[in-house]
Amino acid sequence: MGYVIGVDIGGTFTDAFSSSQNGIVSSAKAPSTPPDYSNGFLNALQSLASNLSVSLEKLLAETDYICHGTTTTLNALVTGNTERVGFITTKGHRDSIYIMNVEGRYLGLGTDQIQNFLETSKPEPLVPKRLVMEVAERIDCKGEVVVPLNEEEARRKTEELLSQGVRAIAVSFLWSFLNPIHERRMREIILGSSPNVYVALSSEISPRIREFARSSTTIMTAQVAPILQGYLQSLEGSLREKHFRGPLLIMQGSGGVMSVKQAADNAIASVGSVLSGGVTGAETLGKMLGHTNIICTDMGGTTFLAGLIVEGRPIFTSTTVLRQHPINVPTVYVRAIGSGGGAFAWVDADESLRVGPGSAGATPGPACYGRGGSSPTVTDADLVLGILNENFFLGGRMPIYRDLAARALKEKIGMPLHMTLEEAALGVFEVQNAQTADLVRKTVVEAGYDPRDFVTYAFGGAGPVHCSFYCADLGIGQIVVPLGPTASAFSAFGLASSDVIITAEISDPSNYPVEADKINSVFGRLEDNVREKLENQGIPFQSIQMEREIDIRYSLQIAEVSTPVKGGRLSSSDVSEIPTHFEAIYEKLYGEGTGFREAGFQFITYRMRGRGNLPLKPHLTEIAKAKNGSETDALKGKRPVMLDKNGFRETPIYDYRALQFGHTVSGQAIVEASTTTIVIPEGARAHVDMVGNMIIKYSPDSKR
Repeated sequence: MGYVIGVDIGGTFTDAFSSSQNGIVSSAKAPSTPPDYSNGFLNALQSLASNLSVSLEKLLAETDYICHGTTTTLNALVTGNTERVGFITTKGHRDSIYIMNVEGRYLGLGTDQIQNFLETSKPEPLVPKRLVMEVAERIDCKGEVVVPLNEEEARRKTEELLSQGVRAIAVSFLWSFLNPIHERRMREIILGSSPNVYVALSSEISPRIREFARSSTTIMTAQVAPILQGYLQSLEGSLREKHFRGPLLIMQGSGGVMSVKQAADNAIASVGSVLSGGVTGAETLGKMLGHTNIICTDMGGTTFLAGLIVEGRPIFTSTTVLRQHPINVPTVYVRAIGSGGGAFAWVDADESLRVGPGSAGATPGPACYGRGGSSPTVTDADLVLGILNENFFLGGRMPIYRDLAARALKEKIGMPLHMTLEEAALGVFEVQNAQTADLVRKTVVEAGYDPRDFVTYAFGGAGPVHCSFYCADLGIGQIVVPLGPTASAFSAFGLASSDVIITAEISDPSNYPVEADKINSVFGRLEDNVREKLENQGIPFQSIQMEREIDIRYSLQIAEVSTPVKGGRLSSSDVSEIPTHFEAIYEKLYGEGTGFREAGFQFITYRMRGRGNLPLKPHLTEIAKAKNGSETDALKGKRPVMLDKNGFRETPIYDYRALQFGHTVSGQAIVEASTTTIVIPEGARAHVDMVGNMIIKYSPDSKR
């Protein structure tokens, strides 16, 4: 039949989505299964097959390819459960990863944390000093060899690392991105001593200027690559045993997928893979609905994520930060906090109510799950407030218990803060909404945009519960809740909608003006690299697009702004327009008049992004149109629901399954779907669109 499947592994649930060539779509959920997430992967596929009334083997035999967003690398780095890694660098530069370019105290921290400087500290070093070796060699800033590689010393240092039990070695020499000859020879020496050790070269992983970030990216790649390789080999083997013959494609932080082999070779690029599926899904759905400016919000069991689509394309960032360490990987611009439905509610030492970042996860889960959890979560608060139906969680497939939620909230929140049960639950609800609104505000404003110019897409199991409240805080007047077959498996839908994306980059710093021939030469080499990797995917593409950009800065600045560059061979007049484009972007980010052309410009890093369009994409069919405007047939009844300090209010409860295209629900109301719950506050109206999404609208000036 020709299926494409997307599988997204979250901290609490694993989601699967399938689409066939003849338009049959389906989605499924299964609990995630740490530490072996492949079990949850296969369980979700089994649920998907059951929904389609076929065996798992038959479904997989008829599947063209599977797109997978994995948490393997991210979890390994966050928990520190990584491989034992050695690091080899240029003699005299052993301490660069400990000095951290003086960035270690503030990378990845918020403004409030940075201002409280005395309480900041550097993170734990990625590699202990006993596993860091120096080798005599030197290449200068023009790429010329100044000091040849001391091969005898290189062999001795390699043996010293191997004797300490390292399973992977990262190599980062000065200016290797301009001339990788010494790093490549170092790899030959290492593999000559131990053919099975994994070797990561900075000239291949992160050919970018700035020693510390390049080294940290290379080290983290070495830490997780063997783990990802093992996971993917095992998972692919299990799929092959169940008759899957197509390629397994792995989502990257770039918002695109690539083959298992290439994903394992550049493992660090998969760190943001689980954050990208929802943005890709929103990009796809936005094209169907005619939305070009979208705030993507994903609230699952563990995290709350926010990303941006502007003029129909995701916003990218060239660097991300994890545990205060920089990672030089181009990724879809997504920000995250530990504020999902399973986020713990707790009271700090100052007797302030806090939510997250810790999470109950899949095991034991929120207190209301009845699996031994005793700490209250956002889900427990939502249940006590009457928002959730204890008899219809996950469509009634999973019972939850209000009394357990009430006990946890009363003991851990109510009693310490001298609150009633309802006050405690509402407090958790309001803190959750406030901090998610704050993250969305920062995501949009710091990218240079106004939230009021956007539509919000709210997905994830818990997103539709809270979206109206964090959007009202920002003056956003329209929300799309993706339902129908995508429902809370929206990130998996995004994975199934994705294309292969290959990114290549290299730093080659130059003061402007830069000769057109040089720019054409650099982009020509990058494009050859990208096209070769696209060809090695083993998939016939419908088409291929290339995008180019240069990271540019004003002279004497230390940070660059990524600036798009037109395709084709550039003329001198084309090159003269590039600084003008840079200044327009710069002033959009930092305000009118902030540019300083008199300082001059520097072209730093060149980047090429190739997109191979996959042939099979999900197609959402239109649902039945309501014969009349009445939604009363979907009314299940009423129950008391508390959304604000005005207390409980008898609220209509609607069954999403009975709603049709054109039906409208006015707030205050609750709509219950099989995988999520949609809250429609007073003053808001929601209607069902032609593919089953719920569109919530209200006046941005109305108060909640």
